[in-house]
Parts: sequence; structure tokens; C-alpha cells
Amino acid sequence: MTSTRFTDKTALVTGAGSGIGRAISLALAAEGAQVVVAGRRREPLDETVQLIEAAGGKALAVTADVSNAPDTEALVRAAVDHFGSLDVAVNNAGVFRGGPLADLSEEDWRAQLDANVTGMFLALRAEIRQMRTQPSGGAIVNIASIFGVHARRPGTAAYSATKAAVSVLTRGAALDHIHEGVRINAVSPGAVETPMSLRPGEDDAARAERAAATLPLGRISTTTEVAAAVLYLASDDASSVVGTDLVVDSGATA
Repeated sequence: MTSTRFTDKTALVTGAGSGIGRAISLALAAEGAQVVVAGRRREPLDETVQLIEAAGGKALAVTADVSNAPDTEALVRAAVDHFGSLDVAVNNAGVFRGGPLADLSEEDWRAQLDANVTGMFLALRAEIRQMRTQPSGGAIVNIASIFGVHARRPGTAAYSATKAAVSVLTRGAALDHIHEGVRINAVSPGAVETPMSLRPGEDDAARAERAAATLPLGRISTTTEVAAAVLYLASDDASSVVGTDLVVDSGATA
């Protein structure tokens, strides 16, 4: 039987045009949520909406840059105006610019800081301000990474710094706002079946071979598996889980 954990709830997912964000959006819709999908480019968002509607769900695409405060505020308003509330938010938008720290451009540093840290702060602020006005509050899940507080790898220093900030920001915000009925947690994925986990010159088969040799589970995670972790934390099944950072990484940091 299909779960209905999110029936009659409105969910917002940033970075929803592809990969993990799209998988989370589809999973939320499959369990009854009305989903607002957000991102900077309209075309992939429309594709996500089409997939949700083809499966019988309801969705709304809203273009937004999370590093821009007016955009995040307008995004939350659009969700409430269209569906009547904001019950779940998943902050997945982010960018990765790799390379040794001394060779990283200031532009690449700022791009990651703006999207991954400032964008997370602005999205959280807008979402919390809405949720704390609602009798039922709300649940927020931030997408961090194993690169940050859990692990480091050469060529990821700047990215890891921003994702460590997401982990700490999640815990601090969770403590600040749980008394207002807003429950905040994070998921830290490891390698996932998206283009971001491909190393230079690597294809899917080579990645699978590398994972079989290096990961305790013998494979990388699927976007569906990451989505399942997010939905758990966003659901009433996790009603007493506050400020956690759930690692989904095939045992990489075990």
C-alpha cells in the first residue's frame, strides 16, 4: 500500500530540477504532498512538474536563486499563496567547484559560499518565518554532505567548508526554533548516482568499479535512497528527531 505520510501537506524543494532534488520531489508527491519545485532554470523544473503530474500528483514550478533574499521570500509566498501552507521544506540547492585550495579562484569560492551557506541561511529564514506562524509548525531538512564535518578529500576544501557550515547551521537553527514547532534536521549524502560523483574522465561503469573496490557496501547510493532518508526526517515518524545529521554514504565514513 502506498504511504500517505504527506497527504494534504505542502512541500518545498530547492534544487529540484535534477538529481537528488528531483528524486525528493517525486517521492514527496508519491506520498501525497503538493510539491513546490524551485531552482534557477525553468525548463528542468517544468520537467519535474510533468513527472509529478503524470503520476497523479500536484506540483508548482517557481524559479528562484536561493542566494537572493527577495527570491527566497517570494518562493515561500508562492507556496503559501498557491497551496495554503508550507509544511515541509527541503533545502537541496547547492554548487560544487573543486580543486586544490591555492588554485581555487575567488569567484569559485564565492559561488559556493553564496549558494551553499548564504543560500541555506536565506531559505531557512524565509521558511521558518512562515512555519512558526502555523499551528502545525513544519519540518525542514537541509542537504549537507559527508564532505564537511564527516570527511575530507583532496580538492574539496572549499566545498567541504561550506557543507560543514550547513551541518552546524542545521543544529543551531534546530535549537533556536523547535520551541516554535519547527523541526530541523540534515541529511549528508556520500557518493550518489548523479553526475557530481563522476571523477574527471570517468563513466558510470568505471564509477561502479571504483565503488565496488572502495565502499563497504560495494556501491554508491541511489537518489531514491537519499530521498527515503529525507522523507523519514520530514515525516511524523521522526517527530522527536531534532538537529540530527543523517549520513547516507554506503559506509564510507563508518
